[in-house]
Parts: sequence; structure tokens; C-alpha cells
Amino acid sequence: MTLEEFSAGEQKTERMDKVGDALEEVLSKALSQRTITVGVYEAAKLLNVDPDNVVLCLLAADEDDDRDVALQIHFTLIQAFCCENDINILRVSNPGRLAELLLLETDAGPAASEGAEQPPDLHCVLVTNPHSSQWKDPALSQLICFCRESRYMDQWVPVINLPER
Repeated sequence: MTLEEFSAGEQKTERMDKVGDALEEVLSKALSQRTITVGVYEAAKLLNVDPDNVVLCLLAADEDDDRDVALQIHFTLIQAFCCENDINILRVSNPGRLAELLLLETDAGPAASEGAEQPPDLHCVLVTNPHSSQWKDPALSQLICFCRESRYMDQWVPVINLPER
């Protein structure tokens, strides 16, 4: 490996870490502002009713999910809809970390341990623009810029890995 190749790889890793950090920040704000929709079915309903307010679509899957044909069909349809409606899409390769970020505010009390409630479907997550004001968020701007740059390189659904903490 040449020094240039090593340097380029290091820059790419650093850039991906920054994108992952920006995504964490956007998700944290979206949770606090309640501008997040979780689940393939719920996301499809929202995309059908109000696609203009969706600013980011996350598709999360691990290796096991890659063999789920029904899920892959859902992903294909959601991706096509998002591309048609100029909605930025990211694929998250570590859904476990995404679950940690999104489930921070849930209560893991006795009812959860008894299996009374089914865990939420985290395969698709939408972030919507709050109606009260337009987001002037640097982290969201960074994600949108990353998605745009990826499309210019013909990578329509860039894959990122959320940093472990």
C-alpha cells in the first residue's frame, strides 16, 4: 500500500466517522423534537401522506436481514419512492447501534421483560422537518451534503456505520 492510498483510506474513515457523528446528532434532536418515524409500515404511511416534510430516510439492516426477501422488497420500494421525491437516504450497517440511539427514551420496565410489548421495527427510520421552523442544523446539512456527494458518485444509497460508544 502506498502512502497516498493509506492517506486516502484514512481520510475516508475520518469522513465516515464525522458523518456517523452528524447522524447521531440529527437523531438525538429528532427524538427530542418528536420528528422521527420508526418502522417500515409507519414510514410507508407517512411517505404516502406527507413526503414533502421528510428530510432523511434511514434503512438499517445487518447480514441476516440481507437474506430477508420481503424486507429487501420493502427497501427497494422505499428507496425508489425516496429517489422520486428527492428524499435523502442512508443505509445503516449496524442496526444494533441505531437501536441504542433510538431506544434511549423507552422504559425497560417489568412489562418489557415479560414480553408484553414487541420491539419496534427499526429497519426504516424517517426524520421529518419540524413544522414550527425550518431546520438550520449543521449536522443535518452535513448529512444532506454527504448524500448529495454520494449521488454525484452514482452511490444512491450510501452505507454508513454508526460509531460505537
